[in-house]
Amino acid sequence: MTHVFTIAIDGPAGAGKGTLARRLADHYRLNLLDTGLTYRAVAYALIQHALPLDNVSAAETAARQVNLANLDRAVLSAHAVGEAASKVAVYPTVRRILVEKQRDFAKTPPGAVLDGRDIGTVVCPEADIKLYVTASAEVRARRRLAEIESIGGTADFTEILADIVRRDERDMGRADSPLKPAADAHLLDTSEMAIEAAFLAAMAIIDDVLAKRDKA
Repeated sequence: MTHVFTIAIDGPAGAGKGTLARRLADHYRLNLLDTGLTYRAVAYALIQHALPLDNVSAAETAARQVNLANLDRAVLSAHAVGEAASKVAVYPTVRRILVEKQRDFAKTPPGAVLDGRDIGTVVCPEADIKLYVTASAEVRARRRLAEIESIGGTADFTEILADIVRRDERDMGRADSPLKPAADAHLLDTSEMAIEAAFLAAMAIIDDVLAKRDKA
């Protein structure tokens, strides 16, 4: 790849886009950014300083201080942080600050795989490849339950499903940068698809674009 190459992956929580993004970044030797972690970092900063999540000024300050090279997935993956993140993510000013950081990341050679909710529509509308990864809410809830149980935890399927539906509504219904597929995105529904099949399907799409580019 002779120029900065960008792969944008969008979709709802639990659809498998994070795992797919990691596989693709590794395969194509591109930088990787889970943009959701940037919003989680803002929420985590507010929680750490015992600041209310509706303190927009504090959220803006936290957003400016987010270091994309130092996002601790283990800490930021906590459920409470995710819930808080989807609340601070509705603030347009916070989104603008983080989007600029995300765009700068995408411009860094050799390119990047970014996954999130508005990569193909807002952050990188000129991305070389846009994927929209989705799955039914029930399938995503079952995956989340299996994930929790695999590490010895317990959870209620009905509660997980309700949480996923709430988050989808919040992400899709917000006025600023709602979750939706870009007009030119390739749709990958992983409801009946294992990660390996999703990876191979995505790779076929990307390789086709690269092959056409090489011929041009």
